[in-house]
Amino acid sequence: MESESYAEILKSADPDELESELSTDNKRLAFWLNIYNAYVQLVLRQKPELYIRRSSFFSSKQIWIAGKRISLDLIEHGILRRSKFKYSMGYLNRFFPSAFETRFRLKQVDYRIHFALNCGAKSCPIIVAYDSDKIYEQLNAATRDYLSNEVNYDAALNYAELPALFLWFRNDFGGGDGINKILKRYSVITNEREPELHYKKYDWSLYLDNIK
Repeated sequence: MESESYAEILKSADPDELESELSTDNKRLAFWLNIYNAYVQLVLRQKPELYIRRSSFFSSKQIWIAGKRISLDLIEHGILRRSKFKYSMGYLNRFFPSAFETRFRLKQVDYRIHFALNCGAKSCPIIVAYDSDKIYEQLNAATRDYLSNEVNYDAALNYAELPALFLWFRNDFGGGDGINKILKRYSVITNEREPELHYKKYDWSLYLDNIK
């Protein structure tokens, strides 16, 4: 099976060589986004029952990279979010990040990852294969698509209903002011007034076919 051969290559990769290959944040973004999205698909298509206990599914060390067994949580919160504490809305860093994550984590958090990571839920963004040479444009497109589909804005009432991701990772987006700037940047809202922000319930139904 092709996926198994790729998994073996990743497992046996030399960590020094991998670090050398992932020399920029663009390369790290593309690599880790693809790893996360691919392994969610691979694992849940084989064992969808694991999704019943989602917390355990995300925290379990079930992915081998360069001789190290890691979790989806480590990829998301340790590497892509630069050692953020999972339940702090992005306001707190973890005190003792692992040597692996400090070696491979991004130098700077890019809030657009939240519109690129697919955890298997129906409310998750569409899965795209990311390319380090095109990552900036791809993440912009992913953000624009997700926001246009998921944000409900009533201009008359100046009321915006947002995906729960904005609440869960509030500080990654720069707080309330940052969220409003993002909504304007991607033309989700046009009113110069700051809308009243509310957050939608996340649909955790398992959905593995959200692939572009």
